[in-house]
Amino acid sequence: MSILLGVAPFLVFFALMRLAGPTAGLIAAFVASLALSLRMLWRGESVKILEVGSLILFASLSAYTLLTARAWTVATVRLAVDGGLLGIVLASLVIGRPFTLQYARERVPQQFWVSPIFLSTNRKITLVWAMTFAVLVAADAAAEYVPAIPIGVDIAVSVAAFLGAVWFSTWYPAAVRRSVAVEQRRS
Repeated sequence: MSILLGVAPFLVFFALMRLAGPTAGLIAAFVASLALSLRMLWRGESVKILEVGSLILFASLSAYTLLTARAWTVATVRLAVDGGLLGIVLASLVIGRPFTLQYARERVPQQFWVSPIFLSTNRKITLVWAMTFAVLVAADAAAEYVPAIPIGVDIAVSVAAFLGAVWFSTWYPAAVRRSVAVEQRRS
């Protein structure tokens, strides 16, 4: 499964938040997270840090919203979700299990899983995702707390940062493989 499927609940949230409101977006994202986690369990796959974190995040925010009747602004709910996502990614780094590692192991032969290059590559990719989510949090905070910044700027910055992380996640492992291949030919 790819990282993009792992962020599907967040994409569901952002789409439905704009179409039906923050509460609908949060609940739909919780349902998507739950369905994704159950699908993984049913298929005998390991449930990943991102999926577990997403499930907890959207369950918590949905429950909080329903219990308190919180009326979120678009920027504030995005700030809460993006902050939660940043927390998940940072926690994966702190515990020494970059969230990208679980996805990479699905595509890379097991013999490379303990390789310093493999581990370093995943730390770097996860750091790029952490920086991306930090940019999203900053853009959300600016949209919420700096009235002169329109929500469109928040959205444009968020989309650009996200696409940059997706590009890097594809480009960097390929660049590392090319570099290793060149070194092996020299040896």
